[in-house]
Amino acid sequence: MDIRALRYFVELVNQQSFTKASERLFVTQPTISKMIRNLEQELEQPLLHREGRRFWLTEAGEIVYQRAQQILTQMQQLEAELTDLNQLQRGHLRLGIPPMVGHVYARLFRQYRQTYPSVELTVVEYGGRKIEQAILDGDIDVAVTMLSSNQHPDLNTVALDHYPIFAVVPDIPRWRSLTTLTWAQISQEPFYLFTHEFTLSDHIHTCCQVAGYTPQVAARSSQWDFLVALVKSGVGVCFLPAPLCQRIQGDGVLIYPITPAIDWRLGVVWHRERYVSKTAEAWIALCRRQNR
Repeated sequence: MDIRALRYFVELVNQQSFTKASERLFVTQPTISKMIRNLEQELEQPLLHREGRRFWLTEAGEIVYQRAQQILTQMQQLEAELTDLNQLQRGHLRLGIPPMVGHVYARLFRQYRQTYPSVELTVVEYGGRKIEQAILDGDIDVAVTMLSSNQHPDLNTVALDHYPIFAVVPDIPRWRSLTTLTWAQISQEPFYLFTHEFTLSDHIHTCCQVAGYTPQVAARSSQWDFLVALVKSGVGVCFLPAPLCQRIQGDGVLIYPITPAIDWRLGVVWHRERYVSKTAEAWIALCRRQNR
């Protein structure tokens, strides 16, 4: 059913005149007559009683007139809502981040909220591997996460920042004289690592294997502050990116560069083939500007 035919029909009934309706709709009278005849043929019902230049609604016409007004009102509301969405006056963004990233990009969240205050922002905290799967499954729209060399081919990425990973050990005499650490020097230490859903754990395992050993993993957690608390207990080592190390410097722990080094490469990630919402486009654009 042509929405224009309903619009012409409602306007004709409202104006009670083909001449006035054509002036209001900026179309010719024959165009209105043709559209109404097509509508009657489609519905297989006469909508108007015609007598010379006069007309009035049939019983079917009354029903169509009432329903058509509701449909046109709904269409106007739909158009208004889509306009609001296109202008980001409303909408919803589902954003995935690892627990460590929120501290680094708090300013981006603040800027997005200031620019688009009517957009509802849902933030879920997952490890990098789970974030990737959530994007592939359509559970989130976009993410900021650690980039890996074997990124899924269905994902688009924009690199943002990179930071060195540091080793965090207890502030005890045996560690205080050092300026740097090697993987070999910590081979006998208990390791406190992120859970398997974090790609950083894979990088650490790889470095240990290159150094000739398998790490003794004493505990895993998705919470970086809990890993630090374990180190503060007096034994073991954990690994954190530079921005988080700045938050714990001198707080019962020692922080050292470790060689060979690991880089914490961050980027924004979204699905290559799936529709990208206006709210997600705005987030990606904000991240691109941040990267300039």
